[in-house]
Amino acid sequence: MLLDILQSRRSIRKFQPKQVEKALQEQLVQSALLVASSRGIRPWELIVLDIPEIIQILSASKEHGSAFMKDAPLVIAVLGIPGESDVWIEDTSIAASNILLAAEDLGLGACWVQIRCRNTAEKRSSEEYVREVLGISDTRSVECLIALGHPAEQKSPSSLEELPYQKVFWNRHGRT
Repeated sequence: MLLDILQSRRSIRKFQPKQVEKALQEQLVQSALLVASSRGIRPWELIVLDIPEIIQILSASKEHGSAFMKDAPLVIAVLGIPGESDVWIEDTSIAASNILLAAEDLGLGACWVQIRCRNTAEKRSSEEYVREVLGISDTRSVECLIALGHPAEQKSPSSLEELPYQKVFWNRHGRT
């Protein structure tokens, strides 16, 4: 059930030194390509990366929060195409979220690495850095990198009892 996947999905930053099988990679890609989008435009593209040397370089794409990628056997770059849709950020984020959920369902670990609006340790735009490494046109925006692999750590599922229900309102905002 989807609720079980949502409850158990956690950000995994430690991976086994083992490649992600091509059949699983294909299912991850399909999970993004199946996403519905505004007006059916699908304003995103993916770059699937499995070359350790490239992943190592990308692990320096942010000042904080990207170094762990150096040990990921697979990274998927999720690109948005701003010229195609005014809601490309939303649509691209949904595609990336589907990859994360599919990874959980497939028994893989995954972690979103935000790139858009972030900087490297040298205060350079993370997006420019990734564009240069991967040869991405400036007509594309790099939303995120998703590190994936067979998990080398386990995390407890989220507790339904600890959900922040105080953030939910019915029929009207605020408390009455």
